[in-house]
Amino acid sequence: MYSVYLVEDEVFARDMVKHLIAWEKYGFVIEGEYANGAEAMEAMKQSPPDIVITDIVMPVLDGIELLRRSREAGWECPFIMLTCMSEFDYAQQALELGAIGYVLKLSLRPERLIALLERARAGLEQRDKWRKLSAIGDTALLAEAGTAGGQTGHPQIDRIIEYISEHYARDHTLGELARLVNMEQTYVSNLFKKKTGLTLTNFTQKVRIEAAVHQLLHTSLPVSAISCACGFSNDNYFNKVFKRWTGKTPSDFRRS
Repeated sequence: MYSVYLVEDEVFARDMVKHLIAWEKYGFVIEGEYANGAEAMEAMKQSPPDIVITDIVMPVLDGIELLRRSREAGWECPFIMLTCMSEFDYAQQALELGAIGYVLKLSLRPERLIALLERARAGLEQRDKWRKLSAIGDTALLAEAGTAGGQTGHPQIDRIIEYISEHYARDHTLGELARLVNMEQTYVSNLFKKKTGLTLTNFTQKVRIEAAVHQLLHTSLPVSAISCACGFSNDNYFNKVFKRWTGKTPSDFRRS
């Protein structure tokens, strides 16, 4: 079962989401309920969930800032946003920050939520393959998890994949990648997710971790040098991201 945090300040709306679908039937369980983003952040420090479903407008800490701070902390769990029609601009902002989608609270439909959960599951299963790779030490599974240069059949998306794969040591903004293929930012973000099953952020991390795995297995470079060469801003962040993808720190992975 994949764990879900539900973050919503309105009790009625929270209960509505809780009872909208049979969660366990689809492989999910709501492990935490929180009235604002600050409460959720504290819980995530102790036990990060697999998925976060959060309202956008909340007191203390809203959903946008919860998403932003989660990414800054190195947590890449999928976010599904709950929003009202009047908050649509905020929903678009959340998509640019990497949320996988949003649900309108005023017209909440089970099929919409299920579709987003299934999209989230695809990314989580990708993560689990990496953890399986590390756990059994079978580098052949790296190919099973997907190669960095895989093609989707969509020219613009394939161009972005090629560009990131060649320049993974650099940071890339959504605007830069959108200009590369002459497309609108939000459309690029959503299309990339649809074609690859990964957000742009997750794909970039995947390419960087693949490169780091190769260097850990085939070179004697220090972990700090590999971190820098693979585009990570500091060793601590590299360790967090590497462990999230593989289940081990870089040093433990190399020893195993």
